[in-house]
Amino acid sequence: QLVESGGGLVQAGGSLRLSCRAQRMILSTFSPLTWAWYRQAPGKEREFVASIGSRGVTDYTEFVKGRFTISRDNGKKTLYLQMNGLKPEDTAVYYCNTLDKSVTWGQGTQVTVSS
Repeated sequence: QLVESGGGLVQAGGSLRLSCRAQRMILSTFSPLTWAWYRQAPGKEREFVASIGSRGVTDYTEFVKGRFTISRDNGKKTLYLQMNGLKPEDTAVYYCNTLDKSVTWGQGTQVTVSS
């Protein structure tokens, strides 16, 4: 029920905006949860990227601070990740989930950054 979109191929220094919609989740379930973005590069473990609480408090991994911005639209049950200053090491499949990973994972969206 999580549908990620917005990935693509971009040159280093470029930008992308990812979206994640919790399609079948009711609003009263979506709104109180802390949501997060994760990513998985080839041959590596899935890792935390950023999170946003129900009141908008955000947290980021050191690797993306100052470049990525997480946001949410509760009315649309949608999570966003604005990615600026992309680097080749940001190449990965990006996923969304709750911070405690309690929802079935979606398919993710591929982000590829060329040098």
